[in-house]
Parts: sequence; C-alpha cells; structure tokens
Amino acid sequence: MNKEQVHKALEEIKKQPQKKFVQSYDLVINLKDHDVKQAPLDFFANLPHPKGKKVKVAAFVDQQLAEQAAKFCDAVIRDTEFDRYKEDKKAAKKLAQQYDYFIAQATIMPKVAAVFGKALGGRGKMPNPKLGCVVPPNANLEPLVKRLATTVRLSTKKGSNVQCIVGKQDQSDEHLIDNILTVYQTTTKQLPSEAQNIKNVLLKTTMGKPVKV
Repeated sequence: MNKEQVHKALEEIKKQPQKKFVQSYDLVINLKDHDVKQAPLDFFANLPHPKGKKVKVAAFVDQQLAEQAAKFCDAVIRDTEFDRYKEDKKAAKKLAQQYDYFIAQATIMPKVAAVFGKALGGRGKMPNPKLGCVVPPNANLEPLVKRLATTVRLSTKKGSNVQCIVGKQDQSDEHLIDNILTVYQTTTKQLPSEAQNIKNVLLKTTMGKPVKV
C-alpha cells in the first residue's frame, strides 16, 4: 500500500454526501491466513500526527509524582484515595470508562492492581509497561503524556481485523496519509507473513461507506 492508493481512497470518500459535523477517519485492516484465536493481535501504533481526538490520561501516584501528574494529566488518583475506590466498585468502573490511558507509579503498582485491576483489566486499560505507562517516582511525565496523545491501540478482540481512528476530516491529506501508512506498516510487522496476511484495507468516515484502499 502506498501514498497514491491512500490519496485515491480519500478522494473517493470526499465524493460521498457530507455531514454537518467533522467526522473521524477509521482504518480497517482485514486479515487472512492468520488464526486470531491461536495468535491474537494486541499492539500499539504511534502516529506521526494527531488523530484529531482528545485523549484523556489519568495517573495513579503518591506524593512523589502528584505535582507533575496534576500538571500534565487529566486526572490524578492519589494512593491515599485508593480505599474509597476499593469500597466503591462503581466509582472504579466509572473511572475506567472516563479515561483512555492510565499511568501508574511503579512503587504503588501492586496497590493499583489490587484495587483497580478488575475495572481496568476487563477494558484493556491497566497501566501498560510496553507503552511506558508504569513509571519510576522520578519520571518526567510530559513526554509520555504527549506520546499517548498520538497513540492508537489495535487488537483482534472483535474479529479477524484491526481497526482504529487515524484522523479527522479537518486535517490535511498529507497528515492523514502519514497516519494511515504508519498504522498499516506497524500492523504488517506484527503478522508472521507481513503483507501476505492482509486481505484488504478499508477507509471510512464515522458515518460513511467504507472505501477500499
């Protein structure tokens, strides 16, 4: 898949009836000759440009990182508050629904797992070491939070495909193409036969018809 093919797909989508609001672009990569039950996919792609959607980040910290977390994250949950969430399961579930990514201070990670493991784990939102979301008490949170703003997660939990947002209609074609190719290339690297395991690639707006790339 190359830039010309992606640009052509974008032009086809622009011919569709337009809505009165700015829609998102979703990329769907359908797989073939890959048993997702035996070898499920679950990985992250870091986009070169914003995806056009505000990402909300919450942090589990103690006093050592509280000031930084308050500065760069959308929510701060201090270790002194954990007992409240332990007693109120609904509050923990609500927290899991409200935020896209969770950061945890490594020194209190066992407490995070004990109190929030059930609420976050079922949604795949536990602080992820692969993403750098389990941090030391002296961590610099600013670059991590900025990186999470352009990070997308792809998995085969819902079937033999991966899907994610790659941008919005008010972004330039150049940025959209860069994001789309990044997701495609990252996905191929996760597959045993790389591009040979890809059946087709579809691009669509939130409420539009899919267009084959």
